[in-house]
Amino acid sequence: MDPSRAFVTNVKRLIVKVGTAVVTRGDGRLAVGRLGALCEQLKELNTQGYEIVLVTSGAVGLGRQRLRYRKLVNSSLADLQYAQFELDGKACAAVGQSSLMALYDTLFSQLDVTSSQHLVTDNDFRNVSFRKQLLETVQSLLALKVIPIFNENDAVSTRRAPYEDSSGIFWDNDSLAGLLAMDLQADLLVLLSDVEGLYSGPPSDPNSKLIHTYIKEKHQGEITFGDKSRLGRGGMTAKVNAAVCAAYAGIPVVITSGFATDNIIKVLQGKRIGTLFHKDAHLWTSVKEVGAREMAVAARECSRRLQAMHSEDRRKILLDIADALEANESLIKVENEADVAATQDAGYEKSLVARLALKPGKIAGLAKSIRVLADMEEPIGLVLKRTELSDGLILEKTSCPLGVLLIVFESRPDALVQIASLAIRSGNGLLLKGGKEANRSNAILHKVITSAIPKNVGDKLIGLVTSREDIPDLLKLDDVIDLVIPRGSNKLVSQIKDSTKIPVLGHADGICHVYVDKSAKVDMAKQIVLDAKIDYPAACNAMETLLVHKDLSSSSLLNELVMELQQEGVTLYGGPRASSLLNLPEARSFHHEYNSMACTIEIVDDVQAAIDHIHKHGSSHTDCIVTENHEVAEIFLHGVDSAAVFHNASTRFCDGARFGLGAEVGISTSRIHARGPVGVEGLLTTRWILRGKGQVVDGDKGVIYSHKDLPLQTQL
Repeated sequence: MDPSRAFVTNVKRLIVKVGTAVVTRGDGRLAVGRLGALCEQLKELNTQGYEIVLVTSGAVGLGRQRLRYRKLVNSSLADLQYAQFELDGKACAAVGQSSLMALYDTLFSQLDVTSSQHLVTDNDFRNVSFRKQLLETVQSLLALKVIPIFNENDAVSTRRAPYEDSSGIFWDNDSLAGLLAMDLQADLLVLLSDVEGLYSGPPSDPNSKLIHTYIKEKHQGEITFGDKSRLGRGGMTAKVNAAVCAAYAGIPVVITSGFATDNIIKVLQGKRIGTLFHKDAHLWTSVKEVGAREMAVAARECSRRLQAMHSEDRRKILLDIADALEANESLIKVENEADVAATQDAGYEKSLVARLALKPGKIAGLAKSIRVLADMEEPIGLVLKRTELSDGLILEKTSCPLGVLLIVFESRPDALVQIASLAIRSGNGLLLKGGKEANRSNAILHKVITSAIPKNVGDKLIGLVTSREDIPDLLKLDDVIDLVIPRGSNKLVSQIKDSTKIPVLGHADGICHVYVDKSAKVDMAKQIVLDAKIDYPAACNAMETLLVHKDLSSSSLLNELVMELQQEGVTLYGGPRASSLLNLPEARSFHHEYNSMACTIEIVDDVQAAIDHIHKHGSSHTDCIVTENHEVAEIFLHGVDSAAVFHNASTRFCDGARFGLGAEVGISTSRIHARGPVGVEGLLTTRWILRGKGQVVDGDKGVIYSHKDLPLQTQL
């Protein structure tokens, strides 16, 4: 639950207002599907004991559609040639109201819910006796679990125009909902719109950002509202006015989309959707509202200062970080052991605990890899190509940092160290969000690393995101964050890909295969298979499926592989052929990443069948063939479309440090930008530098293009 939405646990009575744009479709007809979903949500909440009052718009829009049809049917041919169809709004309201309420009654009756109708006007609320009686009636209905449905009676309203005459007690259904919320002392008001909530500008503007929490002091003068509702009288302006009025009277308000089928339930679950209005918002959200953006902007500013440093100074930062890690190893160990103990007590899976633990020698290994990284060739500002465009006009293609990286990772605190060192070496700003199970480990590692960053760069070069609720905000910052790299489960990667416009680099699964061909050497096959599975079962490059050539099914090699895996404690599952042959339980799916001491075995006809199996069930991560047949090996190496393909070598070699990259931010199965283990090179892009002597294009008059390649070391 989002901390700013914790108040929903005390909500019992809520007012739900649904706008015309939600009630009706673009052509003016009723949006029956959306209304059905709305009624189902209210039914569920009614069953759970919530007291619900519904305020609905839509009668005028619905009536207008029906009267246009009636006008069309009753028109002569001559009338149709000059059709104006100017309709009286009050007549539209009178016709539409009966249809709207009939539908609500039908939908609620199907759900075994009783509803009641209440048509009111501003003048009604001026009558104290009427107001008192209305509230008593509503109280009685709520006690009987009836859902009262309110609508302003536009058919008899004396209001001249909603935007010219807004001096009454209420002036549209949004303000009516706010008034009812205050009179009925509701615990929450939900205003359903056709957009996700309140934006910093028109929702159609790609630069507009969703405001999760409205702070009057901050946002009142900054927001530019879009057009009013396409069908109704109100719009976002009316909703915000009603929300501010109710919120400052002590009733929290959420504006959210009515197009989603479960947004009201999500609001009551404390999910961070829509825009919240709360009287205390200025006390507890003003800093957080801008925190994500400020963190990203600060990282970019620090990265630019880092890029401006001399290469040797950047190298020294890495060496200082390596020294700091070793100097604080005992403190890091204490915090990490506390995380491990907490996860064990909480009953986490052994594979997660294994990834979390910083085993003996790990800090020394990390420090060593950082020093290797520091001694690598300077990656920033390398001239990759130099071309003479014309006489005295020299173009250079050079390497440069991507900008600001957002890395979301689970469990492994050593990933924080690798990623931070790669970001510094490549000159990028960095935002890190680790798993909650590694909070203490990540915090101490972040503190140790940032303490080694000089003040002229700034410790905000690397930001540590501590709250999961900040992630949705960060994923919307496509103007300041340049690349997201998720490291974790399939679910994590998929959620991030679905939640951002920022480019995402990574892999969702690590379903790695080892194919043992019929010509494989027995001892080599056993060594590779065992290493690929048991060296580090929780790693994404561990073997998850063992494929064996059919000719080996009658040899001793297959039985030896099975026996040795089982002796090491590996739980084996079989595909249809292997389970029958070896008497193994059948695997539920070939597309499964165990991340533990378990794997699947299957028999295949030949190398092409192995390739087809990998393409159908694999994840394009790392796949290996064990064979002495060079021709078969080449077929496999060139036929398997994975990020890494090996011949006679364990899949565990697919690692940035083992590849000589110094470290890795992750392993990418994408086909754009970087693929396989992503080191410094994968965190760089290019830019163009043109050096001239006063040349102008002028329609290319007198310009003689040579486009001649120059040596990279040419002196300018």
